[in-house]
Amino acid sequence: MPTFSQDQFFIIIAAWLLDALIGDPERLPHPVRLMGAYIGWTEKIARHLFANKKAAGVFIGIMIPSSAYLCTASIIIFASSFSTWCGMIVSIVLIYYCLSTRCLADEANAILTQLQTGNLAAARLRLSRIVGRDTGNLDATEIVRAAVETVSENTVDGIISPLFFAVLGGAPLAMAFKAVSTLDSMIGYKNEKYRDLGCFSARFDDVLNYLPARLCLLLVPLAALVIPSANALAAFITGFRDGPKSPSPNSGYPEACFAGALGIQLGGECSYGGIVSGKPLIGEKKRELAEYDIKKAVGMMWLVSGLSLVVFVVLKIITVG
Repeated sequence: MPTFSQDQFFIIIAAWLLDALIGDPERLPHPVRLMGAYIGWTEKIARHLFANKKAAGVFIGIMIPSSAYLCTASIIIFASSFSTWCGMIVSIVLIYYCLSTRCLADEANAILTQLQTGNLAAARLRLSRIVGRDTGNLDATEIVRAAVETVSENTVDGIISPLFFAVLGGAPLAMAFKAVSTLDSMIGYKNEKYRDLGCFSARFDDVLNYLPARLCLLLVPLAALVIPSANALAAFITGFRDGPKSPSPNSGYPEACFAGALGIQLGGECSYGGIVSGKPLIGEKKRELAEYDIKKAVGMMWLVSGLSLVVFVVLKIITVG
């Protein structure tokens, strides 16, 4: 029976710590940029090969994560041929690239800093780096709502899910997940260009995030026990009650858990490319949104990240020895 070795334990912990310490410096080369270029090239090939856009989408949706898995595994095998430590270091770095805790925290805190100085224009600009909605006319309250929503939602696909797959299958599986997530962010849109082509990738991303999103029902309430004034019971109840309200099968659960824990209401109208759409209201409006909710959401995200690491590693040790 396979076991969860000390080397694997060390790799996961080290990758998490590396992300926590340095985040995602813009000057540092990132495999996701290479992945994005590869997706663009593959899209052109698929559109040429397949008359049916859905068939082209299936080709892309299988080709990209498969390539990411095989490429990552090959790199690690090659590095390990020099020494065990060399292979471990490569695995650490590749898993680190899949995690986004520090990056999300830095981006959200930068928005908060601009709000605290009263610079709404700069806050909107910083917000536009991490959300897909239009930010040009948002007031301070809407900026806070958007920041909290994106922190909560990305707690799943930027933290819980990659950690889950890293513990389950190491760097290759984590990078394959990252490939699917990148695909969804690039072609998983319901517009004329990508409705059919991106359908498979969007559904694949939903499937991979399905369990991690629902683990928020456990992880966020546990985190709320540590945060002063956060409500763990409300996080649990709101997550179960309002999580399924979202049109997305997954994003509603972390948003609902965060909303319940903080005692705020999320959702409402958003504008995407000038088109206004309504999101279901999630949570109870016990008070108005405030700037400090961004700080609380970031703190909750950090705790959930650490808890995810501990829970997944412990479960792996228990199940495989």
